[in-house]
Amino acid sequence: MRDHPHTQEIAALSLQPYTTSVTVTANRDWLASRHGTDSTETITLDLTTLTKNAHYVEPTAAQPHGYVRSGVPVGRITDSGLYGAYDPEAKDGREVLAGLVYAEAPFTPGVTKVPAALFWHGTVNTGKIPGGLDPAKIAPNPAGAQIRFLGAVSA
Repeated sequence: MRDHPHTQEIAALSLQPYTTSVTVTANRDWLASRHGTDSTETITLDLTTLTKNAHYVEPTAAQPHGYVRSGVPVGRITDSGLYGAYDPEAKDGREVLAGLVYAEAPFTPGVTKVPAALFWHGTVNTGKIPGGLDPAKIAPNPAGAQIRFLGAVSA
């Protein structure tokens, strides 16, 4: 075969695929029964409304994925439709308890929106809720969570 004047040499590519996995052990001490665990809803969390260490763990060099803790109480932000940290004093929709984050929700650095599962009805151990929660401050709301709280209030 003769060389064609328009033929270009193509550099050999060296593809080196690799696979990684992340294992996060669910800490659901806050869950008092399995009731409601089969009916979670898919939500998107606004990470900017959560508190580092209390509600989530940031990624590090040793652990490339951060995660939102299981059991974090959340409310739906009216304007965005995203979910943020429940706050009875908020005026943006988060003052209505929508439920608790059911399972640890992993995320990568730089992400502010995190998909998660919402536990919205069932029974929980109040003293085990990450970041704390005082059920006495939860105003009844027909759009809110249907959760029964057991035990002492967490600090």
